[in-house]
Amino acid sequence: MTVSAARSAALSAFDLATAQDVFALRRIGQSAAEALGMDRQDQVRIATALSELGRDRLGCDGLTVAFTLPPGPEPVLAVVFEWDSGTKAAPDLEPAARLLNRVRHETGATHESGAHGSGGARERIVAEHPLPAAWSDTPAARLEVREALRRHAPMTLADDLRAQTRDLIATLEETRAQREELRRLNDELEETNRGVLALYTELSQELEETNSGVVALHTELEEKSNRLRETSEAKTRFWTNISHELRTPVNAVVALSRLLLAAGSAPLTEEQRRTVSLIDASGQTLFALVNDLLDMAKAEAGQLEIAAAPVDLRALVGQLGAVMRSTGMPDGVLLLTPEPGTLPVAVTDEALLTRILRNLLSNALKFTEKGEVRLEFAVDPEAAGQWMTFTVTDTGVGIPESELARVFEEFYQVRGPLQRAHRGTGLGLPYARALTELLGGTLRLSSTPGVGTRVEVRLPHRPGPRPATPPAPPAPEADA
Repeated sequence: MTVSAARSAALSAFDLATAQDVFALRRIGQSAAEALGMDRQDQVRIATALSELGRDRLGCDGLTVAFTLPPGPEPVLAVVFEWDSGTKAAPDLEPAARLLNRVRHETGATHESGAHGSGGARERIVAEHPLPAAWSDTPAARLEVREALRRHAPMTLADDLRAQTRDLIATLEETRAQREELRRLNDELEETNRGVLALYTELSQELEETNSGVVALHTELEEKSNRLRETSEAKTRFWTNISHELRTPVNAVVALSRLLLAAGSAPLTEEQRRTVSLIDASGQTLFALVNDLLDMAKAEAGQLEIAAAPVDLRALVGQLGAVMRSTGMPDGVLLLTPEPGTLPVAVTDEALLTRILRNLLSNALKFTEKGEVRLEFAVDPEAAGQWMTFTVTDTGVGIPESELARVFEEFYQVRGPLQRAHRGTGLGLPYARALTELLGGTLRLSSTPGVGTRVEVRLPHRPGPRPATPPAPPAPEADA
């Protein structure tokens, strides 16, 4: 085998003329693959493929083989077989194509005059295989590959067979080792699968037990919910019944006390008149409480109906302020209400709105020792006038932050010295909120101990027509 002058630009180029050249080509291909850092399997694959291609083309005129590292996006080892066209049938590429990444047959190349006579048509086979990722294309690395390609002694058929036998034995040993590793991995996988199956079974049992517990808990919660609903219904029935039962005697007390105080009744002593006045005031308070209890029960049962109609807020606020002032104001406390000209006519339930504001003002006056209680009205401009807000603020004792979450509980009263002096039922705020929500609004409360409390009632605002005549002046004795 001699170096071809026409292939001097490649890493190495050779003429293939005898069977010994093909034997040597096998060793050259293996040495080149080893110098390029390929593993043992790729070395055997390349050597075997080149040997097959060389034997298939042996006997072609001008047959040469060249090893190159062509430039391109993917670094590959390219081995090019070239020969004169028409000297042999088309090549059989199938064996080599099974071993290498790409193998192709090209025709029509023109051979330059020189080592193989006058120029003429040439054919070639290009066999390519990718280089390892660790390969670095440097001059030193290319020189090492060239040196590996040059280190070859002439080989006989026996030498080639012995070399193939060694390669086959090495491949078999490597295959056996891989088979053992595969068996070990299969054993580990089976053991892992058994563990996963056991874990799945355990988790399934735990999930089944959990589901059983959830079902039992759901059943228990449903039973408790039914009991709570029954208790709430019983409470509502009790409130309704007791309110109805209390109304008759309370009406009698109020009516009889007013009859005794009437101008045409028999004269009473000053002490008797004061006593009857106290009975009348207490009866009216009890009557209002009974009405509140009955309304609360109706609201919870969904039986409290809304009677929406145009309400002149000037008359409502004026009458409410007069009633609150006439029933007794704490000394040093001022009740401030909006200017009548700022109050419009709104479509709402007058009775429910009056009870909401009466409860809030009564609470504010009850727990304010000095300063003021202020009622303010505004139409929300950001909501296109569709909401109106009543705000009650006071300068009273305030509510601690820890108690704010409980002030809307029924029958709950904030603990404190002023609260002990003014005992009540604890229904004022829950009642006001229930009526507010019934009217489609919201009630919000904020408070600071020692500074005061602010309650905001936000209700839908539907403007109504202004009455033709101004409202009559409020009667102080009217009952809210």
